[in-house]
Amino acid sequence: MKKEQSIWQWQMLGILFKAHPWHGVALGKKQPDTVTTYIEIVPNDTIKYELDKYSGLLMVDRPQAYSNICPTLYGLLPQTLCRRRVAEFCMEKTGRTEIVGDDDPLDICVLTEKEVPRGDLLLEAVPIGGLRMIDGGEADDKIIAVLQGDALYGKWQDISDCPQAMIDRLKHYFLTYKNGPDDAHAACEITHVYGRDEAHEVIRRAHDDYMDHFADIEELLSAALTS
Repeated sequence: MKKEQSIWQWQMLGILFKAHPWHGVALGKKQPDTVTTYIEIVPNDTIKYELDKYSGLLMVDRPQAYSNICPTLYGLLPQTLCRRRVAEFCMEKTGRTEIVGDDDPLDICVLTEKEVPRGDLLLEAVPIGGLRMIDGGEADDKIIAVLQGDALYGKWQDISDCPQAMIDRLKHYFLTYKNGPDDAHAACEITHVYGRDEAHEVIRRAHDDYMDHFADIEELLSAALTS
C-alpha cells in the first residue's frame, strides 16, 4: 500500500508541476540495469551546463575554457547522491583513506550513434561500467552507459565491449578538462576502469545515500499534496 501511495504521489507531482530532474524523477523501476538519466551536456556544447540543485533549471556553469569537448552525452542520475556509501566503496577498491563523497548526484556518460542536439532532457540508459575518479579527495565516479535501443551501441553489456579508444577518450577528457596549458599536474585522478557489476553497486550505493539524506522527501510531498 505504501509503495502504491508513493507512486501516486510522484505521478501527481508530475501532473501538477514540471518535475525537478534530481528530486522529482524516479531512477527507474529496472534500476540499476536500466536507469533514467537527465542529460546536461551534449558533445557539441562549448558551454558547460549544470543542473541548479535548488531550482531544477539547467544553468550555465562556465564556458569551456580550453579545447576540451565532452565526447558523449553527459548528465546525472536522478535520486542519487555521492556521500558515505559511495566514498566507502571507493576506499575499499583503492585502499585509500579519508575519501569523501562529492555531495553531488552521480554522473553518467551515455554512448549513442545518434546526434542529440541539446541537453535538458530525459532518456533511458543501460550502464556497462564506469571510471573511478577522485577529485581533490572526493569520490566522483563517472558511470558509462549506452542509450537503450541504440542501433550501434545498444547491445553492449559490459565495459569490455567498449573499444579502448573510446575509454581513453573519456579518460583524457576528465583528466584534462579543468587544466590549462601551463598546468603540470592533473586536477583529477582516475584509479580504475570498472565493469557493469561495479557500476551497478555504485548506483545502488548512490541511491541509498540519496534516500538516507532526503529521507523525509516523500512525507513532505504527501503533506503538500493533501493540504
